[in-house]
Amino acid sequence: MPAAPPPAGAPPPAAPPPADAPRAPLPVVTLIVAMRNEERHIARCVDSLLAQDYPAERLEVLFMDGRSDDRTRELVAARIGDRTGFAVVDNPGKIQSIAWNLGIERARGELVGIVSGHSELAPDYVSCVVETLLRTGADLVGGPARAESETVVGEAIAMAMSTPFGVGGAEFRYATEERAVDTVFMGVCKRSLYERIGAFDPEMVRNQDDELSYRLLEQGGRIVCNPKIRSVYRNRATLGSLWKQYFDYGRWKVRVMQKHRTQMRPRHFVPPAFVATLGASALVPPALVAIGGAYGAATMGMSVYLAARARRVDVLPYLPAAFAILHVGYGLGFLRGLYQFRDRWADTESSAPRPSPQDREP
Repeated sequence: MPAAPPPAGAPPPAAPPPADAPRAPLPVVTLIVAMRNEERHIARCVDSLLAQDYPAERLEVLFMDGRSDDRTRELVAARIGDRTGFAVVDNPGKIQSIAWNLGIERARGELVGIVSGHSELAPDYVSCVVETLLRTGADLVGGPARAESETVVGEAIAMAMSTPFGVGGAEFRYATEERAVDTVFMGVCKRSLYERIGAFDPEMVRNQDDELSYRLLEQGGRIVCNPKIRSVYRNRATLGSLWKQYFDYGRWKVRVMQKHRTQMRPRHFVPPAFVATLGASALVPPALVAIGGAYGAATMGMSVYLAARARRVDVLPYLPAAFAILHVGYGLGFLRGLYQFRDRWADTESSAPRPSPQDREP
C-alpha cells in the first residue's frame, strides 16, 4: 500500500545524509590513573590501557604518581615508552582526589575519566564509554566493579563484595543491566561537567567519587551504569587490609552525608545501627546471643550458597569473616566518623576546585 501523502502545509521530510557524508570525529578521551605504590598491580593496568581499541590519536592517559617509594613509576615509564598521549605526572599531594584534580586541569580530552591503579580495562572499555555517553545523554557513566583476586582469601572477599548481602544498595558492584545509579565505578564525563560543578573535593581522603556523585545528583544530573563497560578490579587480598578499607569508607561517609544531607538513604545507616545494637545487647547476654546467632546463621547461609554456586569449597572458611568485616568494619568506621566529625555538621561546603575552561585541540 503506498504511503499516505503528508498533510497540506507540512514541511517536506528531511533528506537522509548522503552515504559518503563525513562523520563527526570521535571525542578525545583523557583517562587519569591515580597511583601510589602499586607495583603489584600497575603493569596489568597499563597493558590494558595500551590495548584499547579506541583510536590511539584520540586517547590520552595520565598516570598521576603520588610519589611512590616502590617501583611503580619506573614500571609505568618502561611500559608506555614513547607512546604519544601517555605520560607519568607527579602528584605531590599523594591522595587520589588531588591526583584526579591535577589530571583534570591538564587533560586535553573533551571526555575525562578516572581509573584505579588496581583495575584492568577490557579492550573496548573506552569505546563503550563513549557510546554510552553519547547514546544516553547521561552526565556521568561507568561500568560495574567486577572484583577479582589471585588468592583464596581475596576470592572470598571478591565474592562478598559482589552481592547485595555484602554491600547493600551499592548497585554499581553487581549491576547486570544498564540502569541509573547514585554513584558509579571509575566514572567518565564531559570535562565541562567539572568546570560546572567542580572537580573532586580534596578534603575527602576516601569516598571522593561518592561526594562528587551526590553533588551532581543534587544539581539534577544523571548517572548511568552500563555492564558493557567492562573492567576488573583487583580487590584487597587480606582480611586486615579489607578491614582498614571499609573502616575508612564508613568513617568518611559521615563527611559525605554532612555535605549532602538530601542524599541520605536508610541503607546508609544499617551497618552502624547493627553495630550499635550489637554493642548495646552485650549488656543483655540473651539478646546478644539471639542477635549474634541470627546474624551468624544468615552469614553462614549466604556463604554456603556462594561457595556452592561457584563450586569453591576453599573460600567457605573465609566468606563469613569477609561479610562480617564489610558490615562491622563499615559500621564501626561510621560511628567513629560521627564522633570524629561531630562538630562539622554546619560545614557543608565542598572545597572542590573548578578547572579553568581551556580550548584544546583534538
